[in-house]
Amino acid sequence: MRRRDFLKQTTAASTGAVLFTPQPFSIFRKGLPNEKIVVAIMGTNSRGAALSRGFASLPQAEVAYICDVDDAAIAKGVEAATKAGQKNAPKGIKDFREALDDPALDALVIASPDHWHAPASIMALQAGKHVYVEKPCSHNPREGEMLVEAAKRYGKVVQMGNQRRSWPLVVEGIQALKDGVIGRPYYARAWYANTRESIGKGKPAPVPAGLDYELWQGPAPRRPYQDNLIHYNWHWFWHWGTGEILNNGTHFIDLCRWGLEVDYPTQVSSNGGRYAYDDDWETPDTQITTFDFEDNKTIAWEGRSCNGQPIEGMSASASFHGENGSMVILGNGYAIFDNKGKELKKVTYESAQALDTTGPGFNLDVDHLTNFYQGIRDGAELNSEIEDGNKSVLLCQLGNIAHRTKRTLTCDPSTGKILNDPEAMKLWGREYEPGWEPSV
Repeated sequence: MRRRDFLKQTTAASTGAVLFTPQPFSIFRKGLPNEKIVVAIMGTNSRGAALSRGFASLPQAEVAYICDVDDAAIAKGVEAATKAGQKNAPKGIKDFREALDDPALDALVIASPDHWHAPASIMALQAGKHVYVEKPCSHNPREGEMLVEAAKRYGKVVQMGNQRRSWPLVVEGIQALKDGVIGRPYYARAWYANTRESIGKGKPAPVPAGLDYELWQGPAPRRPYQDNLIHYNWHWFWHWGTGEILNNGTHFIDLCRWGLEVDYPTQVSSNGGRYAYDDDWETPDTQITTFDFEDNKTIAWEGRSCNGQPIEGMSASASFHGENGSMVILGNGYAIFDNKGKELKKVTYESAQALDTTGPGFNLDVDHLTNFYQGIRDGAELNSEIEDGNKSVLLCQLGNIAHRTKRTLTCDPSTGKILNDPEAMKLWGREYEPGWEPSV
């Protein structure tokens, strides 16, 4: 069945869907075709709801559990799956570890806050489950190392959710780049521009009804609840989040690294700060970061969280510049220019979507989710297996470390490790709430 026909049918089938009291998944798993994978979605307030819809819409998958610390987010995730046409409503639970105990479960899909990504992934791998983890795959470089090690040790499929690695026309454009369409590419830039408002000054407040704040904090050392933290503003606190460069920059810096065919940098510098407002926001809202590599190649990142003026007519994307011209990524498409700025070729796709806060919709998620399924069932090569995905995440993390230490980092180009800077290396890992320390 063609993908668009399938989408139309699932959309029609979801009309009027009624939620019912979910049953333990083991009750109805027996009726599933053997080739289906059974997944649990962790974190469904925002991006996870889109993943619930996406996996429920795949003929090859069934969403068995919706896991979230907030009752309202559980309801949102369950509704997303049923509206996508899934006949059996997923079971809603607060603690994802309950799902890991189910032998029928094949994979954990993680879209929780960043401080949970690597610890939850490692727990899932240790429970014998495959993992689909949204970007960034870790909160800090040490967690990324541990996750890569765990994937190898437990022999499971781990895919990172940088979906553009599977967008067909982006794949086509990057291949053309590697084939020399602009000669040797030596410089790439990535950007993101938004007009986010101030988060204000938080005040201590009672934990809202239906929210398990203790479990939300999980591996992070305990801090009192405040009223400007959940469910989105945690992104801008170093304790839980990783800032815009990892929140959105991961996607586009990953495209740059992919197109330039580079791994680890030799040097990283970062400038900027919290310029737009005087509030609790800790990470930079304006950040200019550069990554230099061997073979005379450089990547630059421009992040503007509070000024949405587009670049190349787009709020977020990447471009490549080389000996004979340039290439600009246009959503799920690309354009090629000569060195005088003349457009030589333009390829677009009708389903390319504008950027939103939850990421691409099912139309553009489908190839990445299907690739994850094929990796599990057929042993297919992943478009973003975790060892490679983590290299892009590490670049962004190095950018943050350079920003926080206010100096240029010198790195080992074979590993990415920071050289001769003990102070910077203190940010390589983090402290954990006692009893929550991840281990492989």
